[in-house]
Amino acid sequence: MSEQKPTPIEPVSGRIMPRFAGPATFCRLPELREVPRCDVAVLGIPFDSGTSYRPGARFGPQAIRQASRQLRTNFHPAYDTEPYKVMQVADAGDVGCNPFSITEAIGQIEKAAADLYERAGAIVSLGGDHTIALPLLRAVNRRVGGPVALVHFDAHLDTWDTYFGAPYTHGTPFRRAAEEQLFIDDASMHVGIRGPLYSRRDLERDRELGFKVIHCDELQSQGTERIAERIRRRVGDHALYLSIDIDVLDPSHAPGTGTPEIAGMTSRELVNILRGLRGLNLVSADIVEVAPAYDHAELTSLAAATLAYEMINLIACREESR
Repeated sequence: MSEQKPTPIEPVSGRIMPRFAGPATFCRLPELREVPRCDVAVLGIPFDSGTSYRPGARFGPQAIRQASRQLRTNFHPAYDTEPYKVMQVADAGDVGCNPFSITEAIGQIEKAAADLYERAGAIVSLGGDHTIALPLLRAVNRRVGGPVALVHFDAHLDTWDTYFGAPYTHGTPFRRAAEEQLFIDDASMHVGIRGPLYSRRDLERDRELGFKVIHCDELQSQGTERIAERIRRRVGDHALYLSIDIDVLDPSHAPGTGTPEIAGMTSRELVNILRGLRGLNLVSADIVEVAPAYDHAELTSLAAATLAYEMINLIACREESR
């Protein structure tokens, strides 16, 4: 006879405590220490020492949590799910990252994520700059017992070798991940790539690592349903890790980021693509590069909070189908 799971502790109700008050956790969820078990942990990673242009993503986790207060999260009509009834979701706080040593910070993030997987089935991470994806991929590989399908939403490839001789930056995580064989090369892709590159060889080198690329311009001719279907076919039944750089969105939708590029996705396009991935085996995810000092009216932070909630719902759909 299977053991009965305890009833999940849900977020503080906006009908009891106004949403602008109460806990400062993501979506006003309980803290990890307050729950006996955890299906999904929301983890803040306030690290931005790998940025190449505008710093400030270290303040991303707290800004995303603040923006998440206004979300109504009990029921998601697009998925027809009540994620916080299906799963226990909790806020696991922030990783203590050394802001003066990228190498040490990467080790701290990897250990924190690996330790958290002892208590949580999946992690949705709030960055922080994109450097954090490398240690998170290392940890999720250990969690699932091997490489994962990686779907990377971004304006940039992030597969460059070094920057000013530094091997670990927010522009290099997926080159290092390829070298460590952390993702399945025939099941992984970039989505939303646009803008100029350093060299005409950049895309060739990226293909050599195994990535397929969906350029942002393809949304105009193909639409979100077709893009989602291409991702689904590429990923198949593999365990999936989603990594979303908020600069995949156009600066009109997400101005608060370190390296904005014009002609990006709308928030509606990105949300609809994510909803088209329902049923895939999403095992963990991150949302990175929110730099609130450059934001206006919480546009970027709200977009990131909503995307994190979308990913929680995708995991809830996976749980419901089991």
